Amino acid sequence: MAIVRVALPVAAHQLFDYWLPAGLAPDPGSVLVVRLGRRRLHGVAVEVVESSEVAPERLMPVDEVLSDIPPLPTDLRELANFVSTYYQEPIGLCLAQMLPPLAQGGGSRAPLARAYRLTPAGQASLVDQGNERGTALASAISMLQAAEGAAADELRKLGAGVGKWRRDGWVEPVMKVVLSGTHTPAPALNPDQRTALDAAIAEPLAFRPSLLQGITGSGKTEVYLAAAARVIDAGRQALLLVPEINLTPQLEQRIAAALPALRVGALHSRLGALERRRRWLAAARGEIQLLIGTRLAVFAPLSRLGLIVVDEEHDASFKQQDGVRYHARDVAIFRAQLRGVPIILGSATPSLESYAQAKRGRYLWLKLPRRATAHSGLPTVRLVPSRDRSNIEGIAPALQQAIAARLAKHEQALLFINRRGFAPSLLCAACGWKAMCPRCSARLVVHRDDARLRCHHCGHAAALPASCPDCGNQDLLPLGFGTQRLERALAELFPGARVLRVDRDSTRRRESFVAMRDAIAAGEVDILVGTQMLAKGHDFPRMTLVGVLGADNALYSAEFRATERLFALLEQVAGRAGRGEMVGEVLVQTDFPDHPLYKALIGHDYDRYAEALLAERRGLGLPPFAYLALLAAEAKTRGPMMSFLDAAGERGRAVIAANACRCQLYPPVPAGLARRAGMERGQVLVQSNDRRSLQTFLPLWRAELEQLGERRVRWSIDVDPLSFA
Repeated sequence: MAIVRVALPVAAHQLFDYWLPAGLAPDPGSVLVVRLGRRRLHGVAVEVVESSEVAPERLMPVDEVLSDIPPLPTDLRELANFVSTYYQEPIGLCLAQMLPPLAQGGGSRAPLARAYRLTPAGQASLVDQGNERGTALASAISMLQAAEGAAADELRKLGAGVGKWRRDGWVEPVMKVVLSGTHTPAPALNPDQRTALDAAIAEPLAFRPSLLQGITGSGKTEVYLAAAARVIDAGRQALLLVPEINLTPQLEQRIAAALPALRVGALHSRLGALERRRRWLAAARGEIQLLIGTRLAVFAPLSRLGLIVVDEEHDASFKQQDGVRYHARDVAIFRAQLRGVPIILGSATPSLESYAQAKRGRYLWLKLPRRATAHSGLPTVRLVPSRDRSNIEGIAPALQQAIAARLAKHEQALLFINRRGFAPSLLCAACGWKAMCPRCSARLVVHRDDARLRCHHCGHAAALPASCPDCGNQDLLPLGFGTQRLERALAELFPGARVLRVDRDSTRRRESFVAMRDAIAAGEVDILVGTQMLAKGHDFPRMTLVGVLGADNALYSAEFRATERLFALLEQVAGRAGRGEMVGEVLVQTDFPDHPLYKALIGHDYDRYAEALLAERRGLGLPPFAYLALLAAEAKTRGPMMSFLDAAGERGRAVIAANACRCQLYPPVPAGLARRAGMERGQVLVQSNDRRSLQTFLPLWRAELEQLGERRVRWSIDVDPLSFA
C-alpha cells in the first residue's frame, strides 16, 4: 500500500507515516487531515513512499485531502526546511506557519475560493437537475461549465448551494492566476530616490539584497512603491513587510492614492480566520499583486514573487519570540535568494547586522540623505534636564513652554514616553512596601482609569489598595510616570487643549487606532501622548514638536542591544516632527547630556553612533561579529529548572569536545525576568565566532537535551536571540 509521510504541527522533530486509501493521491505540499491519538490534525504531505518502518497494523489512514487549499509550492517547503534547520524548530510547526487558518478537525467548511467549476461527478449529477429545476440553476450550471469557472458571489445570487456541492465533490475551486500586471505609473521620484530604485531593481531581476538607509521623511515608501510597480508591470507580485499591524491601513491608503490600479491585500493576525483564508488564497491565485503584511506574511504563497521589501528592518517586532522562533527579515532574505528576486531592507536606523553587511559589500548600500518634501529639514534636537524643581508631573519647564508656543500657533505636539499606565510602581511611604506581582518578579503598574494594579508581563490584575497591606498606611505613592499620568497632567496644564492618549490600552478596540489617526490628521487633536506605537511610519504635517520623557531608563539596561534600540526609537520619534513645511523641534529630557548617544542624536548622525557601537561589539565578541543561541528553561520550582540547565551545560560541553565545535557555553543564570506567570526561569547562552560551527553544534545538543527526558521543565532554543528577558 502507498504510504505518505506527513509533517504535523506538534513539537516533535519527525515525520509521521499514514497509509493512503484508494482514490487519494496527494501531491507534495498537499494539506491532509489525519488522526494522531484522539486528535484530528491538519498536516502537510512531504513524500509518498512504498514502505514504512512502522508495523502495518499500527498505521492509520489519511482521512481527507483538502481540495480547497492548494499544495504548498516547492519554494515554501524549502523555506520551511530552512526555518526548521536554522532555528531548530520542528518541521511540522514550520510548515503550519505557511498555512491559512483551517477549521478544527477537518476541512475548511466555508466556500473560500472566488470561483468554482464543475467536476466530472458534478457534470453527471447536476446537468439533469438543471434541466428539471428551472432557469436559475441552469444558469449556474452553465457558468460552472466555463473554463474559467463561475464566481462564487454570482452563484450565491442564483441560489446555488456551493457549500453542499463542494462537499459532494460536484464542484472544485479554480485557482486562477493573473498572468500579467496592468501598467501602473510609478510615483514621481527625486534624483536620490531614482538612483536608489535603479540600483535595487536592475534588469534582469535577480537576488540582490539592498539596504536602503534614508533619514526620516526621505521618501523610502515612494521607492518601495516604485519598485513594486516596476516588478508588477512585468507580471510579478511584490511582498511588503511592515513591523506593526497599525501601519498596514495607512500604507494601503497611501498605495491606493499613488497606485490606484494596483490590486493590494493585507495579511496580519488581527484579521478573522475566514478573511485570512480568503486573502491567503487570493495571494496564491495571483489575484493580489502587492501583499502588505506583518511577519507572518513572509510565509504567504506568492507564485510569481518578484520583489520583497522589509520596511523598518531594524524593528524587533520582526522577531517571533514564542512558538516557532524566527526572524522575518532573515527569513525574507533567504526566501528572496531561493526565488532569485531582489530584496530591499529599509530603515533610517538600520540594525547593526544589516549595517555591517552593507559595510562588507554584501548588500548594496543605498542612501537617501535628504527629506523628500521641498523646504522640509530634519528637526532640531535640544537636551533639557529631566530633574528640575519646576517640573510638573515630570514635564520640564522648557517642554511646558514649547508646548504652549505650539498651541498658540495651532500646531500639534507629541509627548513620547514608552511606559503605559499611570505609574510604573506603587510604594508605601511609611514601611517601604512595594506592589509586586504575585506571579512574576516584577512590580505592578498603577492604572488609574480603572483603579487597578496590572502586571504587564502576565496580565495579573488587582484592585488599587486604599492602604498599605503591611502597615495600614494610607499614604501610598505612585512612583514614576506613564502615559495615563502625563495625559492627566497635560489636561490640567493646558485646559483648553485637546489631549489624546495613544497606547495599547487606549487602542484595544478594533479600528480605534485608525479613528485616532484620522482625528490627528484632521487637526482635531492638539497634544498627543503616546508610546512607540506613534514612533514610526506616521506622517502628521502639523506636528512640529516632539517631547521625550524617560529615555534614560534604557541606559541602565543590562541588554547589550539597549542603546542601539534607544537610538533607533528616538530617531524615529524625532522624525515625526516637522515633516511638512513647518520647522520641527525635539526636546529630550535627560540626566546624561554628554552621553555619545545623545550627541549623535543632536546631529541625526546614525552612522557616527553605529560605527562606535560596531567597534564596541567587535571588542566584546558580540553580534554582528559573533553568533548566539539561548537555551531558555522554566519550571514551577527553581530546583528542577536549574538541574536541567546544569545537565544541559554538561551535555553541551561534551558535544563541543567530541565534535571540535568552536563554541563557548556559559554557565546557567536566571533569566532577566526570573519569575513570570508563576514559572521560575533560567537560561544558558551559547556563543560562537563561526555560524557554521554553531549550526553544527545545535542539533547535536538538542538531541542530547531531548534524551534528558525532564518532564517538569519546559525548554526551547532561541537562535539569534534579541532579548534575554
